Amino acid sequence: MNKDNIIVKVENLKKYFPVKKGIFSRTAEYVKAVDDITLEIERTKTLGLVGESGSGKTTLGKTLIRLLNPTDGKIVFDNIDITNLNSRDLRPIRRDMQIIFQNPYGSLNPRMNVESIISEGISVHNTVPKKDRKDYVLDLLGEVGLNKDVINRYPHEFSGGQRQRIAIARSIAIKPKFIVCDEPVSALDVSVQAQIINLLESLQSTYGLTYIFIAHDLRAVKHISDKVAVMYLGKIVEIAESEQIYKKPLHPYTKILISAIPEINKKSKLEIENLSAQEIPSPINVPKGCSFHPRCPIATEICKKEVPVLLDKMSGHKAACHNV
Repeated sequence: MNKDNIIVKVENLKKYFPVKKGIFSRTAEYVKAVDDITLEIERTKTLGLVGESGSGKTTLGKTLIRLLNPTDGKIVFDNIDITNLNSRDLRPIRRDMQIIFQNPYGSLNPRMNVESIISEGISVHNTVPKKDRKDYVLDLLGEVGLNKDVINRYPHEFSGGQRQRIAIARSIAIKPKFIVCDEPVSALDVSVQAQIINLLESLQSTYGLTYIFIAHDLRAVKHISDKVAVMYLGKIVEIAESEQIYKKPLHPYTKILISAIPEINKKSKLEIENLSAQEIPSPINVPKGCSFHPRCPIATEICKKEVPVLLDKMSGHKAACHNV
């Protein structure tokens, strides 16, 4: 793969959160939210990131754009190592990295009107002359499917889908290169979800955007993603082209997730029931060996002892499993 086609590259990335105990609040253990991930994201493509709640998807997304500082590893964005950059040095790079949050009501300041919300980043980075900002915001509203007369209204006056359109307009206002979409449709009605996904695809084509699309809904991920990575307890257990991973999943965890999609499921519910019978283990006490082995229908003795490595099983299709 051409190095110039990679916009984000991470090597052995870790993000641990300390758990403090005792009267002196000493660090007793760590939550291993992201645990030794190596990953590349291609320009103008969408990487879908899926897994159950607690698998570390959001933490990975926030760490990639340095909203969270990594514990260890390396992050290269647009050929610049941003792993240890301080706030001042990181500031000019931040305009190229944005995030769309899950809950648009919580991510929009209720005291700011639409014009102020969308133009906030423009003001900080001074990307549009002051005299032209209102017209620029009006154009953005049209691009995300909102009427221009909403410019003076406040977040509480909109539906969930409309609020998310405002959040999307804010994210593209400073013309970023890379956007982390952190479950941007999970709080919306199904009919609205399709509209927002179509909007994201349209904007990607117009602006040449690169996305990480984080979700637990594999139907949404299938529609928008070029490549899909499956996370479990802080690690990527499988990654492949979207079509390949849905047609021929390799890791047992991926197979169970895909079998749970209603329109695709044509098999027995046995595997799904076995998976749902146990909750995902705590990222503080990750099982030894393969972290999925306590829930895995094909686990063997080696799975309890050795951590599987993410390896090529087919051309461009990687999985971390001893039995594949």
